[in-house]
Amino acid sequence: MAERILTDFIRALRSADVRVSTGEAIDAARAVSVMGYDDREALADTLRCVLAKSPTEKATHDRLFELYFSRRPSAPNAEAPDTQQESGSASDVPDLMDLIDQPSETELAMAMERAGQVASVEDIRFSTQIPYFAQQMMKAMGVDRLEDKMMQAFGEKTPQGEAEAQRLIDGRQDVLKRATAHARQAFETFGAGATEQFRDEVLSEKVLTRLDAHDLARMRGLVERIARRLAAKHSRRKRRTSRGQLDVRRTLRANAGLDGVPFDLVWKTTRKDKPKIVAICDVSGSVARVVRFFLMLVYGLRDVAPDVEAFAFSGRLEDVGPIMASQDFTPAMDRIVNTIGMSSTDYGQSLSDLQTDHWQKIDRRSTIIMLGDGRSNNGDPRTDLFSEVAARAKRTIWLCPEAPSLWGTGDSEIPRYRPYCDKLVHVATLKDLERVIDEVLAAYG
Repeated sequence: MAERILTDFIRALRSADVRVSTGEAIDAARAVSVMGYDDREALADTLRCVLAKSPTEKATHDRLFELYFSRRPSAPNAEAPDTQQESGSASDVPDLMDLIDQPSETELAMAMERAGQVASVEDIRFSTQIPYFAQQMMKAMGVDRLEDKMMQAFGEKTPQGEAEAQRLIDGRQDVLKRATAHARQAFETFGAGATEQFRDEVLSEKVLTRLDAHDLARMRGLVERIARRLAAKHSRRKRRTSRGQLDVRRTLRANAGLDGVPFDLVWKTTRKDKPKIVAICDVSGSVARVVRFFLMLVYGLRDVAPDVEAFAFSGRLEDVGPIMASQDFTPAMDRIVNTIGMSSTDYGQSLSDLQTDHWQKIDRRSTIIMLGDGRSNNGDPRTDLFSEVAARAKRTIWLCPEAPSLWGTGDSEIPRYRPYCDKLVHVATLKDLERVIDEVLAAYG
Protein backbone atom coordinates (compact mmCIF):
# COMPACT_ATOMS: atom_id res chain seq x y z
CA MET A 1 0.00 0.00 0.00
CA ALA A 2 2.82 2.39 0.88
CA GLU A 3 4.33 2.05 -2.59
CA ARG A 4 0.98 2.82 -4.26
CA ILE A 5 0.49 5.89 -2.07
CA LEU A 6 3.84 7.37 -3.09
CA THR A 7 3.32 6.44 -6.75
CA ASP A 8 -0.04 8.20 -6.85
CA PHE A 9 1.41 11.28 -5.15
CA ILE A 10 4.17 11.48 -7.76
CA ARG A 11 1.50 11.06 -10.43
CA ALA A 12 -0.35 14.05 -8.96
CA LEU A 13 2.86 16.12 -9.04
CA ARG A 14 3.52 15.26 -12.66
CA SER A 15 -0.03 16.14 -13.64
CA ALA A 16 0.62 19.59 -12.14
CA ASP A 17 3.72 20.08 -14.33
CA VAL A 18 6.26 19.21 -11.63
CA ARG A 19 9.04 17.35 -13.44
CA VAL A 20 9.86 14.19 -11.47
CA SER A 21 12.42 11.88 -13.06
CA THR A 22 12.57 8.14 -12.53
CA GLY A 23 15.70 8.58 -10.45
CA GLU A 24 14.00 11.13 -8.21
CA ALA A 25 11.02 8.79 -7.77
CA ILE A 26 13.40 5.99 -6.68
CA ASP A 27 15.14 8.36 -4.24
CA ALA A 28 11.77 9.33 -2.79
CA ALA A 29 10.80 5.67 -2.33
CA ARG A 30 14.07 4.98 -0.50
CA ALA A 31 13.58 7.99 1.76
CA VAL A 32 10.01 6.98 2.63
CA SER A 33 11.07 3.39 3.33
CA VAL A 34 13.47 4.73 5.97
CA MET A 35 11.28 7.33 7.67
CA GLY A 36 7.74 6.02 7.06
CA TYR A 37 4.49 8.00 6.91
CA ASP A 38 3.79 8.67 10.60
CA ASP A 39 5.46 12.08 10.84
CA ARG A 40 3.62 14.08 8.19
CA GLU A 41 5.70 17.25 8.64
CA ALA A 42 8.99 15.37 8.23
CA LEU A 43 7.53 13.46 5.29
CA ALA A 44 6.53 16.70 3.57
CA ASP A 45 10.00 18.20 4.10
CA THR A 46 11.70 15.06 2.77
CA LEU A 47 9.57 14.74 -0.36
CA ARG A 48 9.88 18.47 -1.03
CA CYS A 49 13.69 18.20 -0.98
CA VAL A 50 13.72 15.16 -3.26
CA LEU A 51 10.92 15.92 -5.72
CA ALA A 52 10.65 19.72 -6.01
CA LYS A 53 13.44 21.85 -7.44
CA SER A 54 12.27 25.39 -8.13
CA PRO A 55 10.26 27.71 -5.83
CA THR A 56 7.23 27.21 -8.09
CA GLU A 57 7.52 23.43 -7.85
CA LYS A 58 7.95 23.60 -4.07
CA ALA A 59 4.75 25.63 -3.75
CA THR A 60 2.91 23.13 -5.97
CA HIS A 61 4.31 20.26 -3.91
CA ASP A 62 3.11 21.77 -0.63
CA ARG A 63 -0.38 22.38 -2.00
CA LEU A 64 -0.74 18.86 -3.39
CA PHE A 65 0.80 17.24 -0.32
CA GLU A 66 -1.85 18.82 1.87
CA LEU A 67 -4.63 17.84 -0.52
CA TYR A 68 -3.42 14.31 -1.11
CA PHE A 69 -2.52 13.22 2.40
CA SER A 70 -5.46 14.95 4.08
CA ARG A 71 -7.70 12.48 2.20
CA ARG A 72 -6.25 9.56 4.14
CA PRO A 73 -7.75 8.81 7.56
CA SER A 74 -4.53 7.24 8.87
CA ALA A 75 -0.99 6.48 7.85
CA PRO A 76 -0.44 3.28 5.88
CA ASN A 77 0.89 0.31 7.81
CA ALA A 78 1.92 -3.24 7.24
CA GLU A 79 -1.54 -4.61 8.00
CA ALA A 80 -3.31 -2.40 5.46
CA PRO A 81 -4.66 -4.18 2.41
CA ASP A 82 -2.83 -3.98 -0.89
CA THR A 83 -4.59 -1.25 -2.83
CA GLN A 84 -3.26 -2.54 -6.11
CA GLN A 85 -5.23 -5.72 -5.55
CA GLU A 86 -8.33 -4.13 -4.16
CA SER A 87 -8.50 -1.40 -6.82
CA GLY A 88 -10.06 -3.87 -9.24
CA SER A 89 -12.68 -5.30 -6.84
CA ALA A 90 -15.37 -3.91 -4.55
CA SER A 91 -15.23 -6.91 -2.16
CA ASP A 92 -13.43 -4.98 0.60
CA VAL A 93 -15.57 -1.83 0.35
CA PRO A 94 -17.99 -1.48 3.30
CA ASP A 95 -21.64 -1.91 2.35
CA LEU A 96 -23.68 1.28 2.14
CA MET A 97 -26.34 -0.16 4.43
CA ASP A 98 -23.75 -0.76 7.16
CA LEU A 99 -22.46 2.78 6.82
CA ILE A 100 -25.97 4.18 7.28
CA ASP A 101 -26.80 1.90 10.18
CA GLN A 102 -23.54 2.50 12.03
CA PRO A 103 -22.34 6.00 11.15
CA SER A 104 -18.67 6.24 12.19
CA GLU A 105 -16.44 9.01 10.86
CA THR A 106 -13.45 6.67 10.70
CA GLU A 107 -15.43 3.96 8.89
CA LEU A 108 -16.91 6.52 6.50
CA ALA A 109 -13.47 7.93 5.71
CA MET A 110 -12.05 4.46 5.08
CA ALA A 111 -15.07 3.59 2.94
CA MET A 112 -14.60 6.71 0.82
CA GLU A 113 -10.92 5.87 0.31
CA ARG A 114 -11.59 2.28 -0.70
CA ALA A 115 -14.55 3.17 -2.91
CA GLY A 116 -12.42 5.81 -4.58
CA GLN A 117 -9.77 3.20 -5.31
CA VAL A 118 -12.33 0.84 -6.83
CA ALA A 119 -13.76 3.69 -8.93
CA SER A 120 -10.20 4.70 -10.02
CA VAL A 121 -10.98 8.24 -8.94
CA GLU A 122 -7.31 9.18 -9.46
CA ASP A 123 -8.05 9.03 -13.21
CA ILE A 124 -10.28 12.11 -13.00
CA ARG A 125 -9.20 14.88 -15.37
CA PHE A 126 -12.04 17.41 -15.61
CA SER A 127 -14.32 18.98 -13.02
CA THR A 128 -17.35 17.85 -15.03
CA GLN A 129 -16.39 14.25 -14.16
CA ILE A 130 -16.92 14.78 -10.41
CA PRO A 131 -20.59 13.60 -10.42
CA TYR A 132 -19.67 10.55 -12.51
CA PHE A 133 -16.92 9.39 -10.16
CA ALA A 134 -19.13 10.08 -7.13
CA GLN A 135 -21.78 7.78 -8.63
CA GLN A 136 -19.13 5.14 -9.35
CA MET A 137 -18.09 5.27 -5.71
CA MET A 138 -21.72 4.87 -4.65
CA LYS A 139 -22.02 1.79 -6.88
CA ALA A 140 -18.88 0.33 -5.30
CA MET A 141 -20.53 0.72 -1.89
CA GLY A 142 -23.72 -1.02 -3.02
CA VAL A 143 -26.15 1.82 -3.73
CA ASP A 144 -28.23 -0.58 -5.87
CA ARG A 145 -28.92 -2.77 -2.84
CA LEU A 146 -29.86 0.24 -0.75
CA GLU A 147 -32.28 1.47 -3.41
CA ASP A 148 -33.91 -1.97 -3.56
CA LYS A 149 -34.51 -1.86 0.19
CA MET A 150 -35.81 1.67 -0.14
CA MET A 151 -38.37 0.62 -2.78
CA GLN A 152 -39.42 -2.33 -0.63
CA ALA A 153 -40.03 0.03 2.30
CA PHE A 154 -42.12 2.31 0.07
CA GLY A 155 -44.04 -0.72 -1.16
CA GLU A 156 -45.20 -1.57 2.38
CA LYS A 157 -47.38 1.58 2.35
CA THR A 158 -47.21 1.87 6.13
CA PRO A 159 -45.98 4.69 8.39
CA GLN A 160 -43.11 2.46 9.46
CA GLY A 161 -42.22 1.71 5.84
CA GLU A 162 -42.29 5.37 4.86
CA ALA A 163 -40.09 6.27 7.85
CA GLU A 164 -37.60 3.56 6.88
CA ALA A 165 -37.58 4.72 3.27
CA GLN A 166 -36.98 8.30 4.38
CA ARG A 167 -34.11 7.15 6.63
CA LEU A 168 -32.51 5.37 3.69
CA ILE A 169 -33.00 8.39 1.42
CA ASP A 170 -31.36 10.70 3.97
CA GLY A 171 -28.50 8.25 4.49
CA ARG A 172 -27.90 7.87 0.77
CA GLN A 173 -27.91 11.64 0.35
CA ASP A 174 -25.35 12.10 3.12
CA VAL A 175 -23.01 9.45 1.71
CA LEU A 176 -23.40 10.90 -1.80
CA LYS A 177 -22.31 14.31 -0.49
CA ARG A 178 -19.23 12.69 1.03
CA ALA A 179 -18.48 10.81 -2.19
CA THR A 180 -18.85 14.03 -4.17
CA ALA A 181 -16.49 15.83 -1.81
CA HIS A 182 -13.99 12.97 -2.15
CA ALA A 183 -14.20 13.10 -5.96
CA ARG A 184 -13.83 16.89 -5.91
CA GLN A 185 -10.70 16.64 -3.77
CA ALA A 186 -9.36 13.96 -6.11
CA PHE A 187 -9.90 16.37 -9.00
CA GLU A 188 -7.97 19.11 -7.19
CA THR A 189 -5.18 16.60 -6.55
CA PHE A 190 -4.97 14.69 -9.83
CA GLY A 191 -7.10 16.51 -12.35
CA ALA A 192 -6.68 20.25 -11.91
CA GLY A 193 -3.10 20.22 -13.19
CA ALA A 194 -4.05 18.04 -16.15
CA THR A 195 -6.97 20.37 -16.91
CA GLU A 196 -4.61 23.35 -16.88
CA GLN A 197 -2.24 21.53 -19.22
CA PHE A 198 -5.14 20.75 -21.57
CA ARG A 199 -6.24 24.40 -21.54
CA ASP A 200 -2.66 25.51 -22.19
CA GLU A 201 -2.39 23.09 -25.10
CA VAL A 202 -5.59 24.42 -26.65
CA LEU A 203 -4.50 28.03 -26.08
CA SER A 204 -1.04 27.43 -27.54
CA GLU A 205 -2.67 26.33 -30.80
CA LYS A 206 -5.12 29.23 -31.00
CA VAL A 207 -4.44 31.92 -33.61
CA LEU A 208 -2.73 34.79 -31.78
CA THR A 209 -4.59 37.50 -33.66
CA ARG A 210 -7.93 36.01 -32.51
CA LEU A 211 -7.24 35.87 -28.77
CA ASP A 212 -9.89 37.46 -26.57
CA ALA A 213 -9.39 39.24 -23.24
CA HIS A 214 -9.77 36.04 -21.22
CA ASP A 215 -7.12 34.32 -23.36
CA LEU A 216 -4.70 37.21 -22.97
CA ALA A 217 -4.96 37.00 -19.18
CA ARG A 218 -3.72 33.38 -19.32
CA MET A 219 -1.19 33.84 -22.09
CA ARG A 220 1.64 35.41 -20.10
CA GLY A 221 1.76 32.50 -17.65
CA LEU A 222 1.70 30.05 -20.56
CA VAL A 223 4.59 31.81 -22.32
CA GLU A 224 6.62 31.75 -19.11
CA ARG A 225 6.04 28.01 -18.72
CA ILE A 226 7.06 27.35 -22.32
CA ALA A 227 10.20 29.44 -21.82
CA ARG A 228 11.10 27.44 -18.70
CA ARG A 229 10.52 24.18 -20.57
CA LEU A 230 12.74 25.23 -23.49
CA ALA A 231 15.41 26.55 -21.13
CA ALA A 232 15.49 23.25 -19.22
CA LYS A 233 15.61 21.24 -22.44
CA HIS A 234 18.51 23.13 -23.97
CA SER A 235 20.42 23.43 -20.70
CA ARG A 236 20.40 19.61 -20.47
CA ARG A 237 21.50 19.32 -24.09
CA LYS A 238 24.36 21.72 -23.43
CA ARG A 239 25.52 19.74 -20.38
CA ARG A 240 25.40 16.46 -22.31
CA THR A 241 27.54 17.77 -25.17
CA SER A 242 29.99 19.90 -23.18
CA ARG A 243 32.35 17.02 -22.32
CA GLY A 244 32.88 15.67 -25.83
CA GLN A 245 34.53 12.34 -26.72
CA LEU A 246 37.62 10.77 -25.20
CA ASP A 247 40.83 11.80 -27.00
CA VAL A 248 42.83 8.56 -26.71
CA ARG A 249 46.10 9.91 -28.16
CA ARG A 250 46.25 13.00 -25.95
CA THR A 251 45.15 10.96 -22.90
CA LEU A 252 48.04 8.48 -23.36
CA ARG A 253 50.49 11.33 -23.90
CA ALA A 254 49.29 13.17 -20.78
CA ASN A 255 49.71 10.01 -18.69
CA ALA A 256 53.08 8.88 -20.09
CA GLY A 257 54.70 9.40 -16.69
CA LEU A 258 52.15 7.08 -15.07
CA ASP A 259 53.10 4.03 -17.16
CA GLY A 260 50.25 4.80 -19.52
CA VAL A 261 47.56 4.44 -16.85
CA PRO A 262 44.84 6.91 -17.92
CA PHE A 263 44.62 8.78 -14.63
CA ASP A 264 43.95 12.15 -16.28
CA LEU A 265 41.42 11.94 -19.11
CA VAL A 266 41.55 14.35 -22.04
CA TRP A 267 38.36 14.92 -24.00
CA LYS A 268 37.88 15.93 -27.58
CA THR A 269 35.88 19.11 -27.68
CA THR A 270 34.10 20.89 -30.47
CA ARG A 271 33.79 24.63 -30.25
CA LYS A 272 30.14 25.61 -30.02
CA ASP A 273 28.81 29.06 -30.76
CA LYS A 274 26.81 30.64 -27.98
CA PRO A 275 23.27 31.47 -29.07
CA LYS A 276 22.85 35.00 -30.36
CA ILE A 277 19.44 36.09 -31.57
CA VAL A 278 18.87 39.26 -33.55
CA ALA A 279 15.13 39.91 -33.67
CA ILE A 280 13.89 42.43 -36.25
CA CYS A 281 10.17 42.95 -35.72
CA ASP A 282 7.48 44.74 -37.67
CA VAL A 283 5.22 46.20 -34.97
CA SER A 284 2.56 47.67 -37.20
CA GLY A 285 -1.06 46.57 -37.34
CA SER A 286 -2.08 43.03 -36.43
CA VAL A 287 1.54 41.84 -36.57
CA ALA A 288 2.18 43.62 -33.27
CA ARG A 289 0.30 41.02 -31.22
CA VAL A 290 2.42 38.19 -32.63
CA VAL A 291 5.57 40.25 -31.93
CA ARG A 292 4.49 40.74 -28.32
CA PHE A 293 4.40 37.00 -27.62
CA PHE A 294 7.49 36.31 -29.70
CA LEU A 295 9.62 38.77 -27.71
CA MET A 296 8.11 37.57 -24.43
CA LEU A 297 9.26 34.07 -25.31
CA VAL A 298 12.72 35.15 -26.48
CA TYR A 299 13.38 37.26 -23.39
CA GLY A 300 12.17 34.42 -21.19
CA LEU A 301 15.10 32.32 -22.43
CA ARG A 302 17.88 34.51 -21.09
CA ASP A 303 19.41 31.58 -19.16
CA VAL A 304 20.28 29.73 -22.38
CA ALA A 305 20.26 32.65 -24.85
CA PRO A 306 21.40 35.77 -22.96
CA ASP A 307 22.71 37.49 -26.11
CA VAL A 308 19.60 39.04 -27.68
CA GLU A 309 19.41 42.11 -29.90
CA ALA A 310 15.87 43.38 -30.50
CA PHE A 311 14.82 45.92 -33.12
CA ALA A 312 11.33 47.17 -33.91
CA PHE A 313 10.07 49.16 -36.86
CA SER A 314 7.16 50.32 -38.87
CA GLY A 315 8.51 53.39 -40.68
CA ARG A 316 11.96 53.69 -39.03
CA LEU A 317 13.90 51.02 -37.18
CA GLU A 318 14.90 51.45 -33.53
CA ASP A 319 16.89 49.40 -31.05
CA VAL A 320 14.36 48.40 -28.39
CA GLY A 321 16.78 46.38 -26.26
CA PRO A 322 17.24 49.26 -23.76
CA ILE A 323 13.46 49.65 -23.43
CA MET A 324 13.04 45.93 -22.77
CA ALA A 325 15.83 46.01 -20.18
CA SER A 326 14.62 49.08 -18.29
CA GLN A 327 10.91 48.27 -17.87
CA ASP A 328 8.62 45.38 -17.10
CA PHE A 329 7.63 43.50 -20.22
CA THR A 330 4.02 44.69 -20.57
CA PRO A 331 4.66 48.47 -20.29
CA ALA A 332 7.77 48.08 -22.45
CA MET A 333 5.79 46.42 -25.25
CA ASP A 334 2.98 48.97 -24.93
CA ARG A 335 5.51 51.75 -25.32
CA ILE A 336 7.12 50.08 -28.35
CA VAL A 337 3.83 49.42 -30.13
CA ASN A 338 2.32 52.82 -29.33
CA THR A 339 5.35 54.80 -30.52
CA ILE A 340 7.30 52.83 -33.11
CA GLY A 341 4.26 51.02 -34.47
CA MET A 342 2.27 54.08 -35.41
CA SER A 343 4.04 54.90 -38.71
CA SER A 344 3.44 53.69 -42.25
CA THR A 345 5.34 50.42 -42.78
CA ASP A 346 8.58 50.75 -44.77
CA TYR A 347 10.80 47.65 -44.88
CA GLY A 348 13.37 49.29 -47.16
CA GLN A 349 13.94 52.27 -44.86
CA SER A 350 14.13 49.98 -41.82
CA LEU A 351 16.81 47.82 -43.45
CA SER A 352 18.70 50.98 -44.35
CA ASP A 353 18.54 52.10 -40.71
CA LEU A 354 19.83 48.69 -39.65
CA GLN A 355 22.83 49.03 -41.97
CA THR A 356 23.59 52.59 -40.92
CA ASP A 357 23.26 52.25 -37.15
CA HIS A 358 23.49 48.59 -36.13
CA TRP A 359 25.45 46.65 -38.78
CA GLN A 360 28.22 45.79 -36.30
CA LYS A 361 25.76 43.90 -34.08
CA ILE A 362 25.34 41.19 -36.72
CA ASP A 363 28.10 38.59 -36.98
CA ARG A 364 28.65 34.94 -37.81
CA ARG A 365 27.07 33.86 -34.48
CA SER A 366 23.84 35.72 -35.18
CA THR A 367 20.57 34.09 -36.04
CA ILE A 368 18.46 36.74 -37.71
CA ILE A 369 14.77 36.32 -36.98
CA MET A 370 12.68 38.65 -39.09
CA LEU A 371 9.07 38.83 -37.95
CA GLY A 372 6.65 40.59 -40.25
CA ASP A 373 4.20 40.26 -43.13
CA GLY A 374 6.57 41.79 -45.72
CA ARG A 375 4.05 44.42 -46.77
CA SER A 376 5.93 47.65 -47.45
CA ASN A 377 3.23 49.89 -48.99
CA ASN A 378 4.75 49.41 -52.47
CA GLY A 379 8.05 51.00 -51.38
CA ASP A 380 11.49 49.72 -52.36
CA PRO A 381 11.98 46.50 -50.30
CA ARG A 382 15.80 46.87 -50.49
CA THR A 383 16.40 43.18 -51.04
CA ASP A 384 20.05 44.09 -51.67
CA LEU A 385 20.41 45.10 -48.03
CA PHE A 386 18.51 42.06 -46.84
CA SER A 387 20.83 39.78 -48.82
CA GLU A 388 23.81 41.45 -47.11
CA VAL A 389 22.21 40.91 -43.69
CA ALA A 390 21.70 37.24 -44.48
CA ALA A 391 25.30 36.89 -45.69
CA ARG A 392 26.70 38.30 -42.44
CA ALA A 393 24.65 36.03 -40.17
CA LYS A 394 24.77 32.36 -39.19
CA ARG A 395 21.15 31.81 -40.23
CA THR A 396 18.25 33.94 -41.39
CA ILE A 397 14.70 32.95 -40.51
CA TRP A 398 11.60 34.88 -41.56
CA LEU A 399 8.42 34.46 -39.56
CA CYS A 400 5.30 35.61 -41.38
CA PRO A 401 1.93 35.80 -39.58
CA GLU A 402 0.06 35.92 -42.91
CA ALA A 403 -1.08 32.69 -44.54
CA PRO A 404 1.11 31.44 -47.43
CA SER A 405 -1.79 31.93 -49.83
CA LEU A 406 -1.38 35.70 -49.34
CA TRP A 407 2.36 35.85 -49.93
CA GLY A 408 3.05 37.89 -53.05
CA THR A 409 -0.43 39.38 -53.24
CA GLY A 410 -0.91 43.15 -53.22
CA ASP A 411 2.11 44.88 -51.70
CA SER A 412 3.54 41.68 -50.16
CA GLU A 413 7.27 41.38 -50.92
CA ILE A 414 7.73 38.00 -49.26
CA PRO A 415 8.65 36.19 -52.53
CA ARG A 416 11.46 38.71 -53.13
CA TYR A 417 12.93 38.20 -49.66
CA ARG A 418 12.51 34.44 -49.68
CA PRO A 419 15.69 33.48 -51.64
CA TYR A 420 17.86 35.00 -48.90
CA CYS A 421 16.16 33.16 -46.02
CA ASP A 422 17.39 29.85 -44.67
CA LYS A 423 13.81 29.29 -43.59
CA LEU A 424 10.49 31.04 -44.18
CA VAL A 425 7.79 29.98 -41.73
CA HIS A 426 4.13 30.82 -41.35
CA VAL A 427 3.54 31.50 -37.64
CA ALA A 428 0.02 31.93 -36.35
CA THR A 429 0.07 30.36 -32.90
CA LEU A 430 2.25 30.23 -29.82
CA LYS A 431 3.02 26.60 -30.68
CA ASP A 432 4.47 27.79 -34.01
CA LEU A 433 6.71 30.28 -32.20
CA GLU A 434 7.83 27.60 -29.75
CA ARG A 435 8.86 25.25 -32.58
CA VAL A 436 10.92 27.98 -34.24
CA ILE A 437 12.74 29.01 -31.06
CA ASP A 438 13.36 25.37 -30.20
CA GLU A 439 14.96 24.83 -33.62
CA VAL A 440 17.05 27.99 -33.33
CA LEU A 441 18.50 26.93 -29.98
CA ALA A 442 19.08 23.37 -31.21
CA ALA A 443 21.22 24.75 -34.06
CA TYR A 444 23.70 25.98 -31.44
CA GLY A 445 23.73 22.62 -29.62
